[in-house]
Amino acid sequence: MARTNTVAELSSNSKERAGPTPVQRRWLLRGLNQPGGKLPLFDTDGSRVRERTVRSCIRKGWAEPWLHNPIKPDWLVCRITDSGRAVVAAERDEP
Repeated sequence: MARTNTVAELSSNSKERAGPTPVQRRWLLRGLNQPGGKLPLFDTDGSRVRERTVRSCIRKGWAEPWLHNPIKPDWLVCRITDSGRAVVAAERDEP
């Protein structure tokens, strides 16, 4: 009979618990010095930040929707959360 994982085991093994990817980390870092922790809509090359990156950070609690843009309602304007600040700071402190 196959072994089934408990919810606790699944949660502890889940990638959801992992730190941010390099792309997520760069995006979150850019919010640290912005008024209100606003996260950019575009990367440093002028390309729009991928929605997948934004939604993943929201799901993990590192970012939160902030403002509604009536001109571009499909754009998600976010700001970094305290959890986002903590996860980026923790990675900065690692050797």
